[in-house]
Amino acid sequence: MKQPVSLILGTVLSMALLTPAMAQNKEDEFTDPDPWVQVNRVTHNFNDFADRILVRPVAVAYRKIIPRFARHGIGNAFANLEDVGNAVNNVLQGKVGDGGSDLLRVLINSTVGIGGLIDLASAMGLDQHEEDWGQTFARWHIPNGPYVVIPGLGPASVRDGVARILDGALNPLRYLYPVSHRNLIYTMGVVRDRTDLLNLESVVFGDKYIFYRDAYLQRREYLVNDGEASDPFADDFAR
Repeated sequence: MKQPVSLILGTVLSMALLTPAMAQNKEDEFTDPDPWVQVNRVTHNFNDFADRILVRPVAVAYRKIIPRFARHGIGNAFANLEDVGNAVNNVLQGKVGDGGSDLLRVLINSTVGIGGLIDLASAMGLDQHEEDWGQTFARWHIPNGPYVVIPGLGPASVRDGVARILDGALNPLRYLYPVSHRNLIYTMGVVRDRTDLLNLESVVFGDKYIFYRDAYLQRREYLVNDGEASDPFADDFAR
């Protein structure tokens, strides 16, 4: 599962390095965040078609069949896995206190919380700090690069697309064997994430490509700035 993703993201990185805009000085900003709009639209349409005929129906069935309390527990378990990457990236960004808090969350939820199914850490006042390699790169002043839609993965920027490779390396699922078990859990995570997005569909309007592009870029800015920018979509991701 990881090899095709790495190849895709590697290709995206190569495209970025060959783009003259990426050779600009650091102080120069992109006047056009979406120079690959024509290719991106084709990829977006492909992803949207695959979603409508395959992923979305499974997500709808998942929400109908699995009780809310069970979905909540599954969401907690995946959030517990994400806390590993959160802890590492917080430390790399110099936010040692938040990193220590996220590491403590992993220890508490993985043990007393039965593998993360119960989020006891939040009840104890240890909030989750959502961080990833893309935000770490931003903290290190690495340019965002053009917006890009990755086949099968969706919206990203060049910086965030490359960062996903490192995010995968920090995911404990990457080291789960046998591979069949890993792929099953990974697929469940994809379905769970798509189920969360069902709440967002009611606010989509106009050109879907532009809506998703702008929503992605705005949310990433919100995360990079640690919540110092408005994020009107935050409540739509409530599980």
